[in-house]
Amino acid sequence: MLWILFAFGSAFFAGITAVLAKIGIARINSTLATAVRTVVVLAFSWLMVFVAGSQNTIGQITGSTLLFLILSGLSTGASWLCYFKALQLGDVNKVTPIDKSSTVLTILLAFLLLGEPVSIPQIFGVLGIGIGTLLMISKKEDSQEKSQGKSWLVYAFLSAVFASLTSIFGKIGVENVESNLGTAIRTVVVLVMAWGMVFVTGEQKALRKIDRKSAVFLFLSGITTGLSWLCYYRALQDGPASVVVPIDKLSILVTIVFSGLVLKEKLSPKAGVGLALILAGTGAMLF
Repeated sequence: MLWILFAFGSAFFAGITAVLAKIGIARINSTLATAVRTVVVLAFSWLMVFVAGSQNTIGQITGSTLLFLILSGLSTGASWLCYFKALQLGDVNKVTPIDKSSTVLTILLAFLLLGEPVSIPQIFGVLGIGIGTLLMISKKEDSQEKSQGKSWLVYAFLSAVFASLTSIFGKIGVENVESNLGTAIRTVVVLVMAWGMVFVTGEQKALRKIDRKSAVFLFLSGITTGLSWLCYYRALQDGPASVVVPIDKLSILVTIVFSGLVLKEKLSPKAGVGLALILAGTGAMLF
């Protein structure tokens, strides 16, 4: 049952990542920030490959495994680009619950594509997460958000959709490959995609304008992302996606607490009820 500990480790590091990234992208374009962070994640993930000694198994990767790792990397890149754009436009306390609602779609896809059963507790869990998410994003908008419209909401929902696809493709892709190596290969795909978007939009010209504070927090968020990924895909390798994913989504609690301490974001009573429902729904899924 070691995979459960890895799943909780993934949740902890993912929760911290959201707040660190929010600070890091405050003064720069979110697409460029995503690309810069991915460089850190790539270096960290390949370091772990050589520490684990799994680089010698690269030649044993089959074509189908590589395909699903690439698909997982592409969906991850799309999810990141949407997620950090949403973070740049909206509050962490609003964006994160929507992103974590990908659990609902992941369970549906795991049932349809992987044949994983859906239990009665999981059905109640889906309802809890859905209602809780709606309560958490119904908070009254401030003047800044009114001027930006609802674009953050669209990006947050797209992030959730791509995140669910990431979980399914990742589950299939890491079944026949060492988890650290699988993570590193996926990160290469994300890196190419992220920097491709940077050059398409011409944001590479802003690299020199990144200040020290932004660079430090982007670096830290990259490290925590790498740690979260390594724990997450190690858990997926041994545990069912329908259980690993809900545990990972408990990172919302870490994010809410950390954003309150660091960013001074506060929850309304209604949002507090929503958070409780999301946690209860996530807990129900573990049964």
